[in-house]
Amino acid sequence: MAELQSTSSYVRPRERLLEAGEGALSNQELLAIILRTGSKPYTVIDLAQMILEEFPDLYTLKDASLSELQRIPGVGVVRSIELKAMMEFGRRIHLASQPKLGKVQSSYAIAQQLMEEMKDYQQEHLLCLYLNTKNEIIKKETLFIGSLNQSVAHPREIFKGAVRVSAARIILTHNHPSGNPKPSSHDLQFTKRVKECGEMMGIEVLDHLIIGTRRYVSLREEGFFQ
Repeated sequence: MAELQSTSSYVRPRERLLEAGEGALSNQELLAIILRTGSKPYTVIDLAQMILEEFPDLYTLKDASLSELQRIPGVGVVRSIELKAMMEFGRRIHLASQPKLGKVQSSYAIAQQLMEEMKDYQQEHLLCLYLNTKNEIIKKETLFIGSLNQSVAHPREIFKGAVRVSAARIILTHNHPSGNPKPSSHDLQFTKRVKECGEMMGIEVLDHLIIGTRRYVSLREEGFFQ
């Protein structure tokens, strides 16, 4: 059955969403937000109620045709088109999958790609690759652009992105514009700090790659992560 709300107890759905979140709204309130305005003599909440009375469950509403929607008072051609577009967009969102940017096979393979990408950078760039449980790259993000001799980013910025995309693992990488990829003491301290934060959060730091000119250093290959 449709969730109906009487106009006598009507509270503006937009305000309700801001206060309580979209999950707290009824079908009627969500539909009223999509419809935006009513059609004389009906308020927008009246119009939403009439649509849900005509199609008492969302499954039948999903399959309603343009002509069936237009039989409802206040729903003309434009509104019926908007409703069908909304339903199709919702269907596409439901079917959407998380984008993949390739799969990590080895530190060497990733480093080859990054050396080409970062070879002309005149400042240090700290990048993070976010991986799922299959080691597929689900996001690549530049977290910080620093001076020629230091790159500083707080671990919370790194893991905020990881949590946002539900990453299981991450790979850090930054370049040395000097061309020499030998890690500095700061590089090692920073990696240790991020690794410890990842262990607390259950997100594995898989590697930290330092990119130079046609050379790279993998801290995992160097035994830093053992």
